[in-house]
Amino acid sequence: MHIQDVFQRHSTTFSFEFFPPKSEEAAEALYQSIAELKTLKPSFVSVTYGAGGSTRQRTHDLVIRVRKELDVTAVPHLTCVCHSEQDIQDILMRYADEGVTNILALGGDPPRDLEKYNKADDAFQHAADLVSYIRKFPHPDSRGFGVGVAGFPEGHPATPNRLLEMDYLKAKCDAGADYIVTQLFFNNADFYDFRERCELAGITAPIIAGIMPITSGKGMKRMAELAAGSRYPAKLLRAIDRCGGDEEAVKRVGTHWATEQCRDLLDHKVRGIHFYTLNQSGATREIYANLGVSDSVALGGG
Repeated sequence: MHIQDVFQRHSTTFSFEFFPPKSEEAAEALYQSIAELKTLKPSFVSVTYGAGGSTRQRTHDLVIRVRKELDVTAVPHLTCVCHSEQDIQDILMRYADEGVTNILALGGDPPRDLEKYNKADDAFQHAADLVSYIRKFPHPDSRGFGVGVAGFPEGHPATPNRLLEMDYLKAKCDAGADYIVTQLFFNNADFYDFRERCELAGITAPIIAGIMPITSGKGMKRMAELAAGSRYPAKLLRAIDRCGGDEEAVKRVGTHWATEQCRDLLDHKVRGIHFYTLNQSGATREIYANLGVSDSVALGGG
């Protein structure tokens, strides 16, 4: 389903993000998690893309399998890093041929294991350039690919200037982005401030809030490394400290925190919630249960 149709059909969207598995065993476990989450009737799911296209084939395979076997709208990520225009053209052509109608266009992180990587060699220097190219790409759907982009409520780690950051986001929207999905955050005040600043900048694209439940102490530390700049409220850290290293208790605290974030976001008319699942279904299903509903339609997604 084209993302424009998704937003027309769902007053509030609920979506899940997964990353491509590294083995056949992991692939089957992930597929089971996705199948379990399908019962929550997500508006769409997205699949990440490794630095420099390192998971290109696995991303493609997972997107196609989810779309065909589970009949769920799947949105592949696509990055500028380490790609020529021909690379991007070939990838888009494959997706168009398979009936995929949406792309999440990102600048992307430089690959850590590629010492001689030179950003100047990339055909698309900024996400806005990639968005513009995707929007012009011929697609069987007369509207072309639906395109999503990233937003950063706590600030982009590579752009300390918050005014310039909004200029970059506006450029992506002006290039044709249909919606914005945010990086994870733990303080809703950051999201509401970001949403207001978007409004002041003349950005009218729907903004989907990114939520990642903390499920373990180790996971939280890894999350802090991957999402550079993420702020952990003192109240949340105190609650986790009280767990005394009990990982089950940490999971309960993290799930409760994310539940309250979602409840507050819904009360403040958020346009959508995007769950960073870490390829697990448990925490997301618990959040739905804590909210007192069984699927996204009951949450207001229908």
